[in-house]
Amino acid sequence: EIALGKQLAEEVSRQVKLVDDPLITEPVNRLGQNLARNSDAKVPITFYVIDGPSEVNAFALPGGPIFVYTGLIKMADEEDELAGALAHEIAHIAERHLTCRATKQQLMSYGSIIPGILLPGWGGFGARQAAGATGLLAGMKFSRADEADADYLGLQYMYAAGYDPNGAVSIFEKMEALEKRKPGAVSGLLATHPMDQDRIAAAQKEIDRILPARPQYVVTTSEYTALRQRVMDLEGRRKAKPGDDKPTLRVAPGAEPGTGDDGRPTIKRRDQD
Repeated sequence: EIALGKQLAEEVSRQVKLVDDPLITEPVNRLGQNLARNSDAKVPITFYVIDGPSEVNAFALPGGPIFVYTGLIKMADEEDELAGALAHEIAHIAERHLTCRATKQQLMSYGSIIPGILLPGWGGFGARQAAGATGLLAGMKFSRADEADADYLGLQYMYAAGYDPNGAVSIFEKMEALEKRKPGAVSGLLATHPMDQDRIAAAQKEIDRILPARPQYVVTTSEYTALRQRVMDLEGRRKAKPGDDKPTLRVAPGAEPGTGDDGRPTIKRRDQD
């Protein structure tokens, strides 16, 4: 299962643009590993960040890999919100939801069909599914019970790690609001039961029922604030037009700009009368 997860992670990495900035990847990994240490996971968890500002999602693969889109980091204003999303994915791995839903033969086939499915933002999944190319994968989707289980355990993992579990409710509510504004915006490759009011209410009920209130929680940190700003800056650099970083020339008093033979502006100096 771990070997399969590694293979699938390599395939995903070839199909998407991963962020390699350590000021982004390392804080995400530290946050995730803190949650993993306080979970039931029996396999090493590895975190990857995908440069996808319009994708509000994270997903887990069998055996330990978890991919996080920069769009989710942008949406999570505070650290406990991102922790809630990652704890949910860790719970899927800890409970081996995908693996338990597949036969050995399906798992072997799973690795062979992933390359044909993955496109930036998972855009090709719907078309391939409609064409019947992902029949095996369809049997590996999370059930409603799987999602409820991951919600339930994820709350406990983040509570054990010191985070305010209400951060999970907050990010769930943001996802639901976005889904209402833009249907399909937060649906991932393996998402069969998108966030809705029933799941949000169930999460809040479980917090009140099983997690005693503490005098203090981790809500956010300066490291997370810096991480999120770094993600914002990454998007800003992406949107910058070519040449925006070139210096501009200011004409001194008495000088006039002209046009050279190549059509580009030139600077006329005082001694060139």
